[in-house]
Amino acid sequence: QVQLVESGGGLVQPGGSLRLSCVASGSRISTYGMGWYRQAPGKQRDLVATISRGSSTIYADSVKGRFTISRDNAKNTVYLQMNGLKPEDTAVYYCNARKVTEAGEYNYWGQGTQITVSS
Repeated sequence: QVQLVESGGGLVQPGGSLRLSCVASGSRISTYGMGWYRQAPGKQRDLVATISRGSSTIYADSVKGRFTISRDNAKNTVYLQMNGLKPEDTAVYYCNARKVTEAGEYNYWGQGTQITVSS
């Protein structure tokens, strides 16, 4: 079982920056692929970025070049550095931990943190 707690959200002006943190407990994240997803009002939850156990990364086209995902296994924490924020980045951002084993798929979510980009 993995518990995920996000922090770092808030209100920011267009062009600004924020860094989200996701602290895990209950299990080491080193065996998990980690990711950030977001959900805007009335829309589905979409992938923002993922980072594999080996630190390979994948980004949504809409955030490439602006967002950076990273992980610190020693701190059991995943980060999302967001630069050049746009109003369309406004959403609730969720941290995800996922792994697939012979026993099945394990998929955990945090409670989410709100990001609002507005002047």
